[in-house]
Amino acid sequence: MTKSDSKDGGDSPSRLIDERIEELGDWRGATLARVRALIKQADPEVVEEWKWRGVPVWSHGGIICTGETYKAVVKLTFAKGAALADPAGLFNASLDGNTRRAIDIREGEAIDEAALQALIRAAVALNTAKRAPARPRKTPKSG
Repeated sequence: MTKSDSKDGGDSPSRLIDERIEELGDWRGATLARVRALIKQADPEVVEEWKWRGVPVWSHGGIICTGETYKAVVKLTFAKGAALADPAGLFNASLDGNTRRAIDIREGEAIDEAALQALIRAAVALNTAKRAPARPRKTPKSG
């Protein structure tokens, strides 16, 4: 298995994310737990990582998104969000950059679960498409 989480219950990324959710103990922990479950449902092969001094990261063929927690928001930052279609308009932060896009979820806000899962699947498709071998180009026949 290539997942970052180990079965021994040590300081695996998954265990560290569990601990972060528990230590928050409020709406932010509940929101992070719900988002995490939606990500895992959307992509059962997702790899959980723990980077940058305590940021939960979900990857598959590259970073899908991070889950940062602040006083007023849980922020999901999509590494390649600018390249993703967002028909439901979930992206509401970091809209000025050329690469990333983010979703700020505030206390009491509902999550459009279907739209979030569609974004997760689109991010995975984008990540894995870039890693696929290029098809050989056909040369035009001269005639």
